[in-house]
Amino acid sequence: MNADLQDIWVYLSASPLLHLTLTLAAYAAGDWLYEKSGHWPICNPVLLAVLMLVGLLTLTGTDYHTYFQGAQFVHFMLGPATVALAVPLYRQFDRVKQSAAAIVISLLVGSLTAIVSAVAVAWALRAAPQTLVSLAPKSVTAPVAMGIAEKLHGLPSLTAVMVIATGVLGATIAGGVFRVARIRDPRARGFALGLTSHGIGTARAFQMDELSGAFSALAMGLNALATALLLPLLYHWFAG
Repeated sequence: MNADLQDIWVYLSASPLLHLTLTLAAYAAGDWLYEKSGHWPICNPVLLAVLMLVGLLTLTGTDYHTYFQGAQFVHFMLGPATVALAVPLYRQFDRVKQSAAAIVISLLVGSLTAIVSAVAVAWALRAAPQTLVSLAPKSVTAPVAMGIAEKLHGLPSLTAVMVIATGVLGATIAGGVFRVARIRDPRARGFALGLTSHGIGTARAFQMDELSGAFSALAMGLNALATALLLPLLYHWFAG
């Protein structure tokens, strides 16, 4: 980067709106590429946006704290966006009541499987106890997962990375897994996506249909609650 461009960047980076604009532009570009690719899973817009932003911040030497001063506006909107998921869930509430037993069983099995599988793989690779705790809540939405990791003396930053990676991976391979496993019921598809891939998986479920999205939103919320209750119990059980 030459001196003139460096001066321009220093001037622009003083405004938090620059990083908000870059975040929105990166996602818009990722979404455009996703549409142009015919919804090719590898071109997940969240994944592409993250890669573009990381590359730009690395190239310009911008630290995360500076970037987040602008991106926090998007972070703030996560709250209202999550609450808004109650609308399609309310519209599908009769379907939810009909599937109550299956939801409870799937939640317990899925939540425990997500925790145990992550810990088992890391333990087999001889990861440190702090790393095991950090990986355990990988299938929970980021704020809850980071809070759980912090309370159990894990590494919230590592947890955040794994949460994002899990969400992107789940949203990317979900379609292929469903086809191979011949899972056609939108309730099962949506619940599986929300339980394993939280918000990013829920966005993918809404691309399928509203019923899948509603069940995915339900699974995301219930799994956050279940993991917050189960993981500390399992931790103290094994630690004791």
